[in-house]
Amino acid sequence: MKSSNPVLARIGAATQQQPRYQAYPGHGYDASTGVMYEPRVAQPVTSDVMTIDDVVIKTVSLLGATVLSAAVTFGLLPDALLRPAWIGGAILGLILGLIISFAGLTNPPLLFTYALVEGVFLGAVSRFYETFYDGIVLQAVIATLGTFFAMAALYKARIIRATPRFMKVVIGMALGLMAVMLVNLLITLFTGSATILRDGGPIAIIFSLVCITVAALMFVVSFRQIEDGVAARLPRKYGWLSAFGILVEIVWLYLEMLRFISYFSED
Repeated sequence: MKSSNPVLARIGAATQQQPRYQAYPGHGYDASTGVMYEPRVAQPVTSDVMTIDDVVIKTVSLLGATVLSAAVTFGLLPDALLRPAWIGGAILGLILGLIISFAGLTNPPLLFTYALVEGVFLGAVSRFYETFYDGIVLQAVIATLGTFFAMAALYKARIIRATPRFMKVVIGMALGLMAVMLVNLLITLFTGSATILRDGGPIAIIFSLVCITVAALMFVVSFRQIEDGVAARLPRKYGWLSAFGILVEIVWLYLEMLRFISYFSED
């Protein structure tokens, strides 16, 4: 089946190689049974191709670096540096994320740099929210992890099926929301006040719910893309891109959970 992800399809086409094979015993005759057996078909070596387990390890590694960086920032960053860390981490993380996404880079040092930068950003944001809403960070973490594992279970049980049409719709919605959020951020930076999408009112609550829903559905898209990559026998290094994609989605979902919970929390 052809991959529904154009990036995976392009990578697969560009990396087609003659597979290496392991030899198996030849044909012969078993005197005890009187059966002639034929040689078995050689099987390709799979040590250099993408696997589910390898993607899991890479994802946990990137997520671990992000959490460590966020914890250090949350616990040790002076209050005077909170805002610069927040803004600087957001800008640098956005730049690195776009470069990795559009260039399809699989360089581990670059990906870990992105994870550490995102950790600084998340640590600063979390510290800000925790200052005003006691316990909100733990609530957001639990909600984020719960959503991730719930979507993984729904996908594994095939309750939610990642059909080509489903993936196109979800990806389109995600890109549209990203564009809206970027414009909204620019307006907020220039005006110094929250817009109707982020002011805690009814429209802001609905917008956050939409963002949370799409972020959750993006996990399903990533799971399908990983399966397609494994089926296409992509080189092992492309597991880093899958891990990067899941990390981006977790970060997005966590930020939306923080904001959504804050709407119903007392100062």
